[in-house]
Amino acid sequence: MSLFSLIFQSDTYLCMAFPVPTRQDAYIVDFIPLASMDTVHHMLLFGCQTPVSTHSFWDCGSVQGTCEDEAAIMYAWARNAPPTKLPKDVGFKVGRSSGMSYFVLQIHYGDISAFKDHHRDCSGLTLRMTSRPQPFIAGIYLLMSVDTVILPGQRVTDADVACDYTSYPIYPFAFRTHTHHLGKVVSGYRIRDGKWTLIGRQSPQLPQAFYPANKQVNVKYGDTLAARCVFTGEGKTSKTYIGGTSDDEMCNFYIMYYMESRHAIPYMNCMEMGSEELFQHIPPEANVPINVSPSHTNSVMHLGQSTDDRDHAVVLDTNKPETVDQDYHFEQVSAWPQSSLQLGQVSGLALDSDSNLVIFHRGDHHWGADSFNNQAKYQQRSLGPIQQSAILVVDPSKGSILKASGRNMFFLPHGITTDKENNYWVTDVALHQVLKVSSDGKDKTLMALGEAFIPGSDNNHFCQPTDVAVDTESGNIFVSDGYCNARIIKFSADGKYLSEWGAGSSDRRRRIPFHIPHSLVLLPDKKEICVADRENGRIQCFIAETGEFVKEIKKDEFGGEVFAISYSPTGDGLIFAVNGESLSRPVPIRGFVIDYSTKDILDTFSPNKKEFKMPHDIAETRDGSVFVGDASSKSVYKFTAEKLHHSVKKAGIEVQELEGKAVGSLNLGNFFPSHKGYSRQGFDQLSTEGSDQERNDEDSSDSENEEYSALPPPQSSS
Repeated sequence: MSLFSLIFQSDTYLCMAFPVPTRQDAYIVDFIPLASMDTVHHMLLFGCQTPVSTHSFWDCGSVQGTCEDEAAIMYAWARNAPPTKLPKDVGFKVGRSSGMSYFVLQIHYGDISAFKDHHRDCSGLTLRMTSRPQPFIAGIYLLMSVDTVILPGQRVTDADVACDYTSYPIYPFAFRTHTHHLGKVVSGYRIRDGKWTLIGRQSPQLPQAFYPANKQVNVKYGDTLAARCVFTGEGKTSKTYIGGTSDDEMCNFYIMYYMESRHAIPYMNCMEMGSEELFQHIPPEANVPINVSPSHTNSVMHLGQSTDDRDHAVVLDTNKPETVDQDYHFEQVSAWPQSSLQLGQVSGLALDSDSNLVIFHRGDHHWGADSFNNQAKYQQRSLGPIQQSAILVVDPSKGSILKASGRNMFFLPHGITTDKENNYWVTDVALHQVLKVSSDGKDKTLMALGEAFIPGSDNNHFCQPTDVAVDTESGNIFVSDGYCNARIIKFSADGKYLSEWGAGSSDRRRRIPFHIPHSLVLLPDKKEICVADRENGRIQCFIAETGEFVKEIKKDEFGGEVFAISYSPTGDGLIFAVNGESLSRPVPIRGFVIDYSTKDILDTFSPNKKEFKMPHDIAETRDGSVFVGDASSKSVYKFTAEKLHHSVKKAGIEVQELEGKAVGSLNLGNFFPSHKGYSRQGFDQLSTEGSDQERNDEDSSDSENEEYSALPPPQSSS
C-alpha cells in the first residue's frame, strides 16, 4: 500500500498553505468555489501567520490542525449549501498590516472511491483580490460556549452565550453554526431594548457553510449578542464536555459582518455564559430542533493542533519562466519627518519654487465652537495673533525645518500658495482676508485683500475665505470664499476685482450652489481652475479666464466630502484629493489619485498605522511625492509611489493584478497534480490569479472583474 493510500481515505481532511501573494495590504472581494468532484464534502479557508506546513499538503484532521497560531475562518463551502458572497464594497483585509500572511485551504473528502482509478481532484477556491482599500472590512464575531456539560440521557441541554456589544456598528451578512454530533439547532440573536431579533438559525448537522443572515439586522453600541445551542444527551452513557476531541462537543455561532474601514476589527468573540433571566425571553424557535435527512448530515471532526508535520511531497511545475511587471501605489514614508515639527492645526500646504514644502499651521490657536458668533465675526481677538512661526519651509526629503516665519501675524490660518517670486499668499478666516506676505523672513505684508475682522459679501470683503491660487503667467488671483459665502472671486495681479462666479452645472435647471468651496488649484496646462466643494462632495473645474463651467468629478468613494485638491500635469493630468468625515455617508478617510480626463480613481492611500482624522490640504512635488496636512492630528504625512510586483510566475503559483482595476483572482486548489488522470481545464493547476502575478491565457475566463465603489451601510429601522 502506498504512502498516499495510507493518508488518503474516506473522511480525510487535507490542508495546504498558500502565502498571501503580495507584501502590501490586499482585500478579498469575492470567493468562487471550484469543486470539481463529488467527493468533496466541504472546504474551509483560514487565514493565519504560521501554518502547520508551508511546503506541501498535510493531514489536518483530528491531530495536526491548520495553523500553529490562531486561525481565522474566512470562508466555508459545502455541498448543498449556498456560496458565501461578500456585499459590494466589502473585503477581507489580508497582507502586510492584517496579521495574516498565509491562507490555509482545508478540504474534507467524504467518499474517495473516485480516486481508485488514479483520478485526481482539482477542487479549489478562487479569491478575487484588490489592492484598492475597501470602504468596509469584513470580520468574524464568534459566540462560543466553554463550560457547558451535557448530561447522559438528558433529552435537552441548552448552552447559552451572551455579551454586551461595545464597539462601532457592524452589519451581519452571513452566519455559520458548529457543534459536533449532539447538536440539534443553533440560533443567534441581537437584543436591543429588550427585543430579540434573529440573525440566523440552522442545524449544525447541515453542511458547514456560511448562510445568509437576516438582512434587517445591524448591531451597535449597547446591544447584546446572544446565541443558544440545543444539545441532546440521549444515547450517551457519560457526561459530554466542551472540548477539543471528536468525543467532546462544541457550541459555536459565527457572525460574518462588515464595518467601516476606519473602525475595522477583523475578529471579536464572546464566551460569557448567558444569564437565566436574559434567556427566559429567547424566542421559542430557538428551542425547536431542525430535522435533517441522512443525505445532508455532516461528518464532523475537530481540528486540533500538533507539531507533527507530515510534508508529503506534491510535485509542482517548477519549469515555468519568471516574469516581473511593475506598477505603483502610494505608500506612507513612515520615517518622515525624521524629527517632530511641533505643529498646531495644519491648515495649508504649498510648494515654493525650490520644491520645498511650505506648511501653514495655527500654532496654539484652535478653531472651536466659540471662535465665531452668528455673524461670522471672530470672538477671540483678545488672544492676540499666533506667536509661533505659522509658516514653515521644510525639506521634503528629511522633514527638517529650513526657514520659519509668520510670527504675530495670523489669527486662524487656512489656505496657502506661492507665486513665482516665492511670495506667500494666505487666507485667514478670522481676519476675513487674503494676504500676500514676503518670504524673506521680514514678515512684510505686500498686499491685503478684504477688511481685517470684517466679514462681508461685496467686492471688497470676504467671509471666512478658504484658499487662494495665483496664475503664474497673468498674475491673476483666485479666492475661494468661503465658509459663509459660496463663490470664487477673481482679482488682477494688483488686487483689482475682476469677476466672480458660483457653482457650475451641465444642467442649468439643477445647479447646486457651492457648500464651502474649500480648496483651489490651477491647472496651468489646461488654463483651468478647480475647486473642492467640500460639503457637496465634489470637484468642479472652470475656465480660469471666463469662469465657464467645464466638468464635475463626484464619486461615491468621497462620501459626500472633499476637503482639498492638488494637480499634476502627468499624462492627461492627475488630480490628488482628500476626503473627510461624513456623518451621512460614512466611508474611509483617505487620499485619492484621479485621472482628470476619465474621472477614474487610479489609486487611494492612507497612513500605515494611524488613520487620517481631518486631512485638510494636499500637495504634490515634482518628484511625485504627496504630502497631506491633517488639522486634527496636527501632522503632515508623506507618501511616495512604491513599485508593486504584479506578475510573478514561479513554482506553479500564478498571481495577477489586473491593469487599471487593481482587482485579480487567486486560485487555491489541486492537491494531487502528480497523479495522472482526470483533470478539468482551468482547474488542474495550483494557481494564484491575484494581486501580484500573471495568469495563463487559457484561463482568461476569470478576468472579468468590476470596479468597486463605496456605498454607505444599509439603512435600517432596526
